[in-house]
Amino acid sequence: MRRAGFILPLVFVLSFTLNAQNNRKMNEKLAIATFGNGCFWCTEAIFQQLKGVESVLPGYTGGTVKNPSYKEVCTGTTGHAEAIQIKYDPSVISYRELLDIFFYTHDPTTLNRQGADVGTQYRSAIFYHNEKQKEDADTIIAQLTSEGVYDDPIVTEVTAAQIFYEAEDYHKNYYNNNKNQGYCRAVINPKLDKFMKKYGAKTK
Repeated sequence: MRRAGFILPLVFVLSFTLNAQNNRKMNEKLAIATFGNGCFWCTEAIFQQLKGVESVLPGYTGGTVKNPSYKEVCTGTTGHAEAIQIKYDPSVISYRELLDIFFYTHDPTTLNRQGADVGTQYRSAIFYHNEKQKEDADTIIAQLTSEGVYDDPIVTEVTAAQIFYEAEDYHKNYYNNNKNQGYCRAVINPKLDKFMKKYGAKTK
């Protein structure tokens, strides 16, 4: 009985250790992308669908106020944008592909506005985490401009990533938890339909 009592805790410890090692290896494989492209309820719902995306976290970044609340950010005085931080596996989906989807699923030509959502907190922004991401962002903006994809100039801000503050819990997984809410039906559903028509093959 003593021997059995010793083996069970040992098995538990070994299992816990192996899981921790596997999680660490997975995290080492993942890269981070941070985008601001309108209401984060919309953008979280879109990027959650993609193969290779491990998590999408809504939050605030790009401003000067520490630990801002949603109420503060909504005033447009904190400098922060509503944003999402994406953890993804580059071996499954590339940063360039994420950028393609970023531009396709919002209007990068409207300054501080997406549809009826108005204010600096809704600005179009790419917060790059390394020089390669900056290069990719600049390249795709130049390409879209030269091809005349949009009638108006692209106003997307390309700036170095800053501190990312997580949004309040009720914002997380918002669409999936509130599909019958009016904003979800009127605004998010059409965005998802448009996204799925072009990128459905890349979804989970």
